[in-house]
Amino acid sequence: MVQKQKAVAGPVTEPKKRRRVGFSPADTGVEANECIKIYLVSSKEEVDSPDISCVKPVDLNDFFEGDGKIYGYQDLKINVWINSISLHSYADITYQSTTNGDKGITDLKSALQNIFAETIVDNKDEFLETFATQRDFIRNMVSNGEIMHSGATDGSSNIAEVVPSDLQVVRMEIGSPNAGLLYSRLVPLVLLFVDGSNPIDVTDPDWHLYLLIQKKEEKEDPLYRIVGFTAIYKFYRYPDRLRMRLSQILVLPSFQGKGLGSYLMEVVNNVATAENVYDLTVEEPSEKFQHIRTCIDINRLRGFNPIKPAIDSAVQTLTKGKLSKKAQIPRFTPPLNAIEQVRESLKINKKQFLKCWEILIYLALDPIDKYMEDYTSVITNHVRTDILGKDIETPKKQVVDVPSAFEPEVSFVVFKSLNGEEANSNVQVDENKPDQEQQLKQLVDERIREIKLVAEKVSKICPEVKV
Repeated sequence: MVQKQKAVAGPVTEPKKRRRVGFSPADTGVEANECIKIYLVSSKEEVDSPDISCVKPVDLNDFFEGDGKIYGYQDLKINVWINSISLHSYADITYQSTTNGDKGITDLKSALQNIFAETIVDNKDEFLETFATQRDFIRNMVSNGEIMHSGATDGSSNIAEVVPSDLQVVRMEIGSPNAGLLYSRLVPLVLLFVDGSNPIDVTDPDWHLYLLIQKKEEKEDPLYRIVGFTAIYKFYRYPDRLRMRLSQILVLPSFQGKGLGSYLMEVVNNVATAENVYDLTVEEPSEKFQHIRTCIDINRLRGFNPIKPAIDSAVQTLTKGKLSKKAQIPRFTPPLNAIEQVRESLKINKKQFLKCWEILIYLALDPIDKYMEDYTSVITNHVRTDILGKDIETPKKQVVDVPSAFEPEVSFVVFKSLNGEEANSNVQVDENKPDQEQQLKQLVDERIREIKLVAEKVSKICPEVKV
C-alpha cells in the first residue's frame, strides 16, 4: 500500500512589514507680492542700506503665470534694486533650499527678465559700477530734446506747491535719436508703477515723450535724473486737425505728493493749447490720476469767463424749487456752444467737461446744504443717463419690449423723442429687479463723493476764485 506522505512544514516566515512612505508637505507656493521688494536708489551707498524704504509697485503676482505664485523655494526673498540714474536693475535672490514638487521650480531669472528685460544686471559688482559708468546716461539721452518748460511755474499755474527751479520738462519724439533707447529703459517702471499699462510702440513716430528731469548741480558736471514722464500720442482728426491722447503718466514714488504730476499735466495742457490741437484726451485714466486731472481742469474752467453765464443760468434754475419732486428733472448739462468754446480754447474734451460741469455747479451753490437734495436729483439723472448710454447732442432713441405673438427676441418698438429729452419718462422699471435702484444709489453716492473731494481740493488751492 502506498501511504500518503505527510506534508513537510516549510520554514517559518515572519509577517511582512508594511513599508512606510513619507510624503513631503505640499508646495503651496508663495505670492510674488510677499517675497519681492522693490527699491529705487540713486547711489551705490543706498544699496542694502536699512535707511532706504521699499516702494510699492502694482500687483506683482500678475507677472507670474497661473495663480501668481512662486514654487519650489523655501524662505524665498527677492530684493530688486533699481538705479534711478541709469535705470539698470539688480535682483538679490536668497532662499534656504529648493524642492522640485508637483508644480516644479519657478524659473526666477526668466520671470524677472519679463519685467526688467535688458536693464537687469546679473552681477552685483557690475550693477554698483553703473552709478559711475552710467552717470551721464540721462543727460546724454535728452541732449537733443526740446525744453518745454524750465524752472518754477510762471504764476499762471494753480499748483499748490512751488515747483523747484532745478526741474525741466523735455519733449522727445519717439523716432528721434536716443528716445527709443531711453524709453526701453523706462519700460520696467511703466510695468511696475502704471497699473494696467503696456509699453508703447517705439517704431511709431507719432508718440512723444514728455520727460520731467531734475538737473542737480554738483562739483563735477550736473547730474540729470528722471523724476517722471508721460507718453502722448498725436493722431489725425478729419479734416485738418490733430488730437493728443495721454497714454501713460508716472511720477517716481520718491517724488510723489509734491505736485509734480500736476505740473507735468499743466505743461502738456499748455502745449495742447499752444499747438492748437483739436483736444486732449486720456486713455483709461486711473481714479487717482482722474482726480488730479479734474482738479486742474476745474481751476482752468473757473477762470474761463465765456462759460460763466451758462453756469449762472443753471444755478438759478436749480435753486428755484424742489426739483426732486418733479416728474421730469431737467438735464442741467452745458449748452453746446459752451462745450465747443471749452474744447477750442482749453482743449478739454466733451466727456471731461461734462464731469467738470457738475462740480462747477456744486461750487456755485451757496449754501450747498440748502440745495443738496435737488443737486443729488440732478446727479442721479446724469448717472442714470450714463448707464443708458445717451448722448445729449442727439434726440433720444428708446427700445421697448411689446406683447406679441411673434418671437420675444424680435418683438420691440423703437421710437425717438423730441428736443433731446428722455424718451423713457413713462417706462417703468422691471419690478423683478429690485436691486436696480439700490445699485443706482450706490453709483450716485460714489459720484457725489468724488465731486466733494475735488471741490474741497480746489477750494483750498484757489479759494479766492469765484465762478
